[in-house]
Amino acid sequence: MSKIRGGEWLARALQLEGVEKVFGIIDGTYFGFYEALNRLGIDIVTPRHETCAAHMAGAYARLTGRLGVCMASNGPGVANLLPGLVVEQAEGNRVLAITSARRPQIMYPDRGGAYQCFDQAGVIGRIAKWSAAASSFDRVPELARKALRASWAGRPGVVHLDVPETIMNGSFEPPPHWAPHQYRRTAPLAPQPEQVAQAAERLLAAAAPMIHVGSGVVHAQAFDALAAVADALHAPVTTSWAARGALPETSPLAIPMPHVALNHRVRNEADAVLVVGSRIGETDWWGRPPYWRRAGEQFAIQVDIDEAMIGLNKPADLAIQADAGEFLRALALALAGRAPAHLDARRQRAAAYQKVRADERAGWDKALQDLSAPVHPAHIGAACDELFPPGTVLVADGGNAAVWAMFHHRATVPNRVLSTFKFGMLGAGMAQAIGAAQARPGEPVCCIIGDGAFGFHPQEVETAVRTRARVVWIVLADKQWGMVKMNQQFMLRPFKTMLFKKLDDDETIKADLHEIAFDQLARSMGAHGERVSDPETLRAAITRALASGGPAVIHVDVDPVKHMWAPGLMHFKKMHEEPKG
Repeated sequence: MSKIRGGEWLARALQLEGVEKVFGIIDGTYFGFYEALNRLGIDIVTPRHETCAAHMAGAYARLTGRLGVCMASNGPGVANLLPGLVVEQAEGNRVLAITSARRPQIMYPDRGGAYQCFDQAGVIGRIAKWSAAASSFDRVPELARKALRASWAGRPGVVHLDVPETIMNGSFEPPPHWAPHQYRRTAPLAPQPEQVAQAAERLLAAAAPMIHVGSGVVHAQAFDALAAVADALHAPVTTSWAARGALPETSPLAIPMPHVALNHRVRNEADAVLVVGSRIGETDWWGRPPYWRRAGEQFAIQVDIDEAMIGLNKPADLAIQADAGEFLRALALALAGRAPAHLDARRQRAAAYQKVRADERAGWDKALQDLSAPVHPAHIGAACDELFPPGTVLVADGGNAAVWAMFHHRATVPNRVLSTFKFGMLGAGMAQAIGAAQARPGEPVCCIIGDGAFGFHPQEVETAVRTRARVVWIVLADKQWGMVKMNQQFMLRPFKTMLFKKLDDDETIKADLHEIAFDQLARSMGAHGERVSDPETLRAAITRALASGGPAVIHVDVDPVKHMWAPGLMHFKKMHEEPKG
């Protein structure tokens, strides 16, 4: 066989894994890699910043269930990639990062004074599931297989392979490629039948069972199986923020996360809980009282692909290591045709929960009667739900902007809500929206974002124009760091804040921003741009943005005081306090 570049061997390995897209900025240090990607028909999506490549790969992976791949060049390229990798690891998205490095003779370890050189594999290894650097071409196949094996094992996250430029671009006798099934598990991990049977018996016999699901259900694409289990048990379903919509919120059994107090009630009333694909972390209140029933009073069945997640924060009475989809499908079969105990009581409880939902929604929707200018932020989520096609991906980015979006959006189709729920990274939504457009080509994507968050990566509007991504960014512009400003107000002048809802300009610390005309910025990059200050014109502007057929930015001037007083803020404050139980 004739010699090939080292980068081509790597590109062909990704092709065998079914990779269709790679996100990253091109550079001569890995020309042999991306030239082969291009020749093999693997689409290269190039953002304007490496951080955004990681976010695009993460969003693409989450929405498709495929491997998200990003690349970055040695030194500054890898340094720019790091923030994105930190976030995607925290969010639990399946991302493979491939980076170039300086030649082995001058790094690992650094000779001293080498240009664009730092311990790339070591630094990423501290934040990722797995990271390694190849010292020679002979090691590339072995390390690539290890990276891919680690990527598909356990909880999804970031894995990293660092390959020197002399290997990426050098010519070598290529060893044969292995098919994925020859080096990693390709079949989902099935549960033990006796554990499924035991779980079924416990859940059927319980007086008040509930189901709590996390991202594991999203990655397994197990939405139909989840609905079947919930219906068979007539059990309410709560989710982590990241799994919102795993059970469509049109279901009478869904307990959406914005109904925070109702979530607490459901979790305290349940005498049995089925936890699937969730660590039950801080945004789930650690599974502890007073937000959950005491462990000794609530039989917990926990199912996770990663054994390290089981019993991590809440003790499991029945621990099951399995793929979320495999378990839920098996459980649905075990429950089929069997009537649960206390069915009338279960129905009454579910009906009571739905009444609470309806009453709270009616309370929130009162804000929609406010037609004053500038716009009340409640209008944005409601208008987007009305005007974007059903099943449109919603990306929420920012502090209060994301809260308003979450409370006034209804997740009616599974796996259509993106944010950085576990990390709260401002600006990630700019790239997540483009990654979503790559995952669902031709369909519009809605990104509700704050003006502070938009300012982190505004250049990616040009990426959307260049890649023909149908992203509509709706920027809630209040010219302040709203969530921070609210916190300052309560710390500095609590009584005046409660009385007047705001402080004078000189009573907070560096919390205000000058204006950026985001509509004009968008037009300067070739996108559709509009500005709205009146709620009466908002829907027409969104309609025109969708009709443009390409990327668009709508600058919405929102009332800065009303924007600060987002719903549910006290719940989020308490979330960060250690539960006492």
